[in-house]
Amino acid sequence: MIRIGLLAALVLLSVACQEKEKKHVLPFIGHYDVVEKEVNGEKVEDTVYPTIPPFAYLNQDSVMISSEAMKGKIWIADFFFTSCLTICPKMTSQMKRLSTMTKDLEKEIQFMSFSINPDIDQPSRLRSYIKHFGIEANNWYFFTGKEEDIHFLGDKHFLVNARPDLGSQGGYAHSEAFVLVDREGYIRGMYNGTDTEEVNQLEKDLRKLLEHEYGVTGK
Repeated sequence: MIRIGLLAALVLLSVACQEKEKKHVLPFIGHYDVVEKEVNGEKVEDTVYPTIPPFAYLNQDSVMISSEAMKGKIWIADFFFTSCLTICPKMTSQMKRLSTMTKDLEKEIQFMSFSINPDIDQPSRLRSYIKHFGIEANNWYFFTGKEEDIHFLGDKHFLVNARPDLGSQGGYAHSEAFVLVDREGYIRGMYNGTDTEEVNQLEKDLRKLLEHEYGVTGK
């Protein structure tokens, strides 16, 4: 009986570990807080990670889009500007490739590119940029808005560098990162958007996240 009991306990422990692994297949990223809470009358510590706060910006069609309207989707975001001649074209080409690779998950994913030079990158210019790159994805917004707000959103919440820099070509410095955000607004991955292998890994992680945490499979 003791052996049977031990075996049953090991099975339950194994199942619990598998469930825990299934629940969190990707790490949470960001500056976390440790808070105390009460569970079954006992005080325990819990790690709390930040989420992306609410926002709203004009898209390429001059439509105001809020984060609430995109809730329930996985987000893949980057920060760019249309007159950038260094990393931005590579990033946009890689994001376009990723959108094609994930066409079967179109309803589950929202791509978003935030202009860090929004005074120049008004909706009409964003549409020209989209046409130049031959982008036809229905689930990709290019956003423009108040410059300082977008810079703050990038630096503080998406954890990417996005700011004016007179020493950089084009007058702005920004990260090449593609940021993977889950349905609840937590950052779950960051990838070099100019590197083919890292973007391939992003696709794998994206599919893993959807399948294991949300039960969604494609293809």
